[in-house]
Amino acid sequence: MSKRKAINVEGFSHGQTPIPAASRVGNIVMTGGINGTDKATGKISEDLAEQAKHVFANAKRIIEAAGATTDDIVKMTFWIKQPAARDAINKEWIAMFPDAASRPARHTLQNDHMAAAVQIQCDAFAVIQD
Repeated sequence: MSKRKAINVEGFSHGQTPIPAASRVGNIVMTGGINGTDKATGKISEDLAEQAKHVFANAKRIIEAAGATTDDIVKMTFWIKQPAARDAINKEWIAMFPDAASRPARHTLQNDHMAAAVQIQCDAFAVIQD
């Protein structure tokens, strides 16, 4: 029997690909790519600020579905199409992690090849505390 558990959440998927939203082994959680799909509509807004809002909301839902909290996130990596996306990410980043002394590590990379309307995508790595 596998120790690994696939994590899926309603309203978020990787389309027709057989990829879970995240995977958990013991107290470690790693997500796949998280985009800004709106849970209510199933669509990705063309608005950068809306995408950022939904990226963070989806990350929170996925991490919580795995049994963790946003306080357990150790690192997040973001991929953006345009450098201007950093401002939208920073706004949501500060909202999710208001304590500057207790924020996860972060890396942001530019990727011009994301699909269609996707302007922001991230993944997260969490270690669940006892």
